[in-house]
Amino acid sequence: MKKYTLYISLLLVGLSLINALVFIVDQRQFGVVYSLGQIKRVITEPGLNFKFPPPFENVNYLDKRLLNLENNDVDTMLTAEKQRVVIDWYARWRIIDPQGYIRNVGLEERNGSTQLARVIRNAFQEEINKRTVKEILALKRDSLLQDVKSEVTKKINSGGKPWGIELVDVRLTRIDYVDTITESVYRRMEAERKRVANELRSLGFAEGEKIRADAEKQREITIAEAYRDAQGIKGDGDLQATKIYSDAFGKDQQFAQFYRSLEAYKASFNKKSDVLIVDSSTDFFKAFRHGGNSNK
Repeated sequence: MKKYTLYISLLLVGLSLINALVFIVDQRQFGVVYSLGQIKRVITEPGLNFKFPPPFENVNYLDKRLLNLENNDVDTMLTAEKQRVVIDWYARWRIIDPQGYIRNVGLEERNGSTQLARVIRNAFQEEINKRTVKEILALKRDSLLQDVKSEVTKKINSGGKPWGIELVDVRLTRIDYVDTITESVYRRMEAERKRVANELRSLGFAEGEKIRADAEKQREITIAEAYRDAQGIKGDGDLQATKIYSDAFGKDQQFAQFYRSLEAYKASFNKKSDVLIVDSSTDFFKAFRHGGNSNK
């Protein structure tokens, strides 16, 4: 039993020693070996490596991939025409010199992101101060980004102490006025749209009144012309009817008198409820008394 315990203890000691002496560098990382605060070597290739056990040597890792950096600030910036704008941007960067990075920034990638964000923000402020809003949005947007990238690259590589990083790209994702200016712009836009809408309504109302007046005029003209034509046709009809009656009555006077009497009777008794009390000896009923012969 004691023999097995000894073997197990030796195995654990061996594993601990191997763990202290051996380390693996991933293909996505740099391995930085340092001793007593001094960098001894940088491992750039992936694989199995050896070192002295702590505290003689220790190893830290840095990411060698492209890293994203996004702006989370809401600080306003002044344009050339003194307009306050808010921008959102993002950058892509990576570590190319681990020793320089550690000397200037430290072992934490977060520290590198914080310092790089400060430099990029200052570069944007400087370049935006030189341009108008129109130039930032369209005319000189590409040159703005190029100048910001050049300024940041110069800053992180100047002074004889390069940061050991490379700024691969920087882009704008949003440019907007501050809230107070945006609200004022929206109010002006709304007022302008209302003015245009009211103007269109006024023009439409005036045009509608003009159309209605013209239609009313055409209606009156049409009715007048129709009435005139109707009266002419009616007059012609009455004239022809009178002529026909005259010709007919001229041929037979007795028939003419009889016909007139019938017309008079028809006009007098046009309803069943009509009641007339008259003297039958009058000329009005002469046709009834003599069988249509008014001369008797």
